[in-house]
Amino acid sequence: MSPKEGTKPPGQNLFGGEATGPPQPFFHSRWVQAPEHVRDLGPDVGLPGGFRAWGVTCGIKPSGNPDLGLLVNEAPEPVSAARFTATGMPAAPVLVSQERCRLQSLRAVLANSGCANAATGQRGLDDAAKTQGATAVAVGCDPSEVALASTGGISHHLPVEKMLQGILAVRPGLDSSGDGAFQHAIQTTDASEKRANLEVELPSGTVRLSAQCKGAGMISPNFATMLCFVETDAALQAHTADLLFGVCVKRSFDRASVDGQLSTNDTAILMCSGASGVEIAPESEDELRFGEALDALLRQLAIMMVADGEGAERIARVIVRGGHEPSAEAVARAVANSPLVKTALNGADPNWGRIVQAVGAALPGTAPLSADLTIEGIPVCIAGAATGYDEDALAAAVKAMEIEYEIGLPGEGAETEVFFSDLGHEYVRINAEYTT
Repeated sequence: MSPKEGTKPPGQNLFGGEATGPPQPFFHSRWVQAPEHVRDLGPDVGLPGGFRAWGVTCGIKPSGNPDLGLLVNEAPEPVSAARFTATGMPAAPVLVSQERCRLQSLRAVLANSGCANAATGQRGLDDAAKTQGATAVAVGCDPSEVALASTGGISHHLPVEKMLQGILAVRPGLDSSGDGAFQHAIQTTDASEKRANLEVELPSGTVRLSAQCKGAGMISPNFATMLCFVETDAALQAHTADLLFGVCVKRSFDRASVDGQLSTNDTAILMCSGASGVEIAPESEDELRFGEALDALLRQLAIMMVADGEGAERIARVIVRGGHEPSAEAVARAVANSPLVKTALNGADPNWGRIVQAVGAALPGTAPLSADLTIEGIPVCIAGAATGYDEDALAAAVKAMEIEYEIGLPGEGAETEVFFSDLGHEYVRINAEYTT
């Protein structure tokens, strides 16, 4: 097994579920409420109508684990939406997908793990284009309808010949129940699946939503390091799909941080088949309810990524209210990415001075800053000064698996949040041994 795979010990994950499968039920965090019109179908019901997927081992990973996945939308007129990393060093698959694909009508996604194909220059672009073309031939579509996604070590070149053989091998296995195999093929350091199958009741009928997601390290709130693929049998217009997906990504993956490190390969794609026959008209009640379901789905996936952060033992949510949007955002990210805050979270240490320090560092030149801080409902700082809180109650509260910090800034109007994981010995060990 390669040093970067399977690094978490077997047994239970952060929420008490088995590390070999997703926590049950899917909506398990207190920070995401399942809408009343959404039902969790469990992991084994298969994909929505119109979709098939599969995953195989083609030899990219030294471990021999699955490393190549193919997802296909068989609708006559597929509709899709996509979002990519904000980094200034995007990987070849991101560039090829952005520049050569019709991102609003994707028919297939070829995803590999074990090699990011990032920082690989013109050769990386050429290699990505070769796999895109081979996938188009295998699926029977135009190359511009095939998006690419890669994850793994940066600077390594794709083993193109192995991938071409893998594309030939994965095509016959495509199945409506192949989302589990596809999920396994895209994972790297993930200790558990991040997969969902939901049923959504709309005024015009019932539709399905499914998703497969990976991500555990190099995750920062500015579109988190991850791959995520969402499928629905609802019929959406392209601009509606793009609008809904963009808003929901901003409220989910843009709000997740493990280590404050922005990836080269972030990719999230929504694909719509329309196989249910339920059309979601713009500005309708159907659109509202579908958007609520998509939002809850992506937010729970984002929290699952944070909880699966390499070596994570606890996770937190920081909410910042007041001030103006840039200052609130700066404070939330400063707290979520502070090594001092994250190590205190790891050790269940009620040292809230580290949080105040991060707030002040995010807003230099505003001293004295009249900020409030509440931890798990316990006010510990008001207007920049410590309160007479119950220290024993606070010490007990920070031992929970999910901790919530609320920060109040002077003024009104802004509100933001970030979900983040702790920082402990295991994270250091995993990343110190990344290539050795």
